[in-house]
Amino acid sequence: MRIVVTGGTGNVGSAVLRALRRDPTVDEIVGIARRRPAEPPPDVEMLAADVTRDDLVPLFRGADAVVHLAWLIQPSRDRRLTSEVNVGGSERVVRAAVDAGVPALVYASSVGAYSPGPKDRRVDESWPTDGVPSSFYARDKAAVERILDDVEREHPGLRVVRLRPGLIFQRTAASEIRRLFVGPFLPGRLVDPRLIPIVPSHPRLRFQAVHADDVAEAYLRAAVGDARGAFNVADEPVLDGPALGCLLHARPVRVHAGLLRALADWTWRLRLQPTPAGWVDMALGVPLMDTTRARRELGWTPRHDAGATLLELLQGMREGAGDSTPPLDPHAGGPLRAGELASGIGARGGPPPATASRRA
Repeated sequence: MRIVVTGGTGNVGSAVLRALRRDPTVDEIVGIARRRPAEPPPDVEMLAADVTRDDLVPLFRGADAVVHLAWLIQPSRDRRLTSEVNVGGSERVVRAAVDAGVPALVYASSVGAYSPGPKDRRVDESWPTDGVPSSFYARDKAAVERILDDVEREHPGLRVVRLRPGLIFQRTAASEIRRLFVGPFLPGRLVDPRLIPIVPSHPRLRFQAVHADDVAEAYLRAAVGDARGAFNVADEPVLDGPALGCLLHARPVRVHAGLLRALADWTWRLRLQPTPAGWVDMALGVPLMDTTRARRELGWTPRHDAGATLLELLQGMREGAGDSTPPLDPHAGGPLRAGELASGIGARGGPPPATASRRA
């Protein structure tokens, strides 16, 4: 099989390429990224292309499946650019897959695509996917779901799979995740459970995480199998204030949702960190997911524990872990993180090392 992966150098993409390389049914792997890594993975043809402007049809032609992972989280202050890549780029990928005659498209949706829902029970894939209005990430994920709805109606022969994972962590993505969501002002040495005496607790601050290798296994099974439709993907257990308190040996402290949102908003407006308040709204709003369908129809069984995965990420942040691809490069922020500061923390600009981490 020939599998093409867009966004093949980021957190999820790097793990998906590893999974594909291990599968004996996959004999040709093409990774596409805006910036080609200096050292491509063995047995992977890495191509440089931009999903917003390059002709993707020749790159997709002859593929048995396209796995679309390319996505832009930063710059959070440039809505035109994020929409151009996330929504416009995704539509170009979908249309190119159709034009190239690709029989299967696997899309990286997210729990963020879901409309607000319950935190005291789990929902299946039929829950509405209208997103959380105040989150640009959620709005973009929901917009692409509508594009896929249209394409499925227009091209019923195309096998479309939508994976909706929770938060995705791995050690080698620690530096990228720190840049994208935390910013340059957090010293790595402070990301130590021994230095975290309290954790926030709120009835709706409950979330699901998944190890990058576990979600990559789901992408592999979706690409090489015959499944269609949407699949929730998350490891156990659900993480909330009490669970985080046990995990980090910290005391859960009840906080008001409005305070969490105000802190995120103020620090974003002051350019102290790159994550706008919509991410808080999304975290509090999206429902907990039932993963039964992925286990039953994909034959997917996670190998990691969500709590252990979070600890792996924190250790990676503490140690400045990364990998050799541009998004995962631990030195992408520049010396003393100067490139991150020069880019305006969530804005465009800055030297090339800083921009290398911005596209998935």
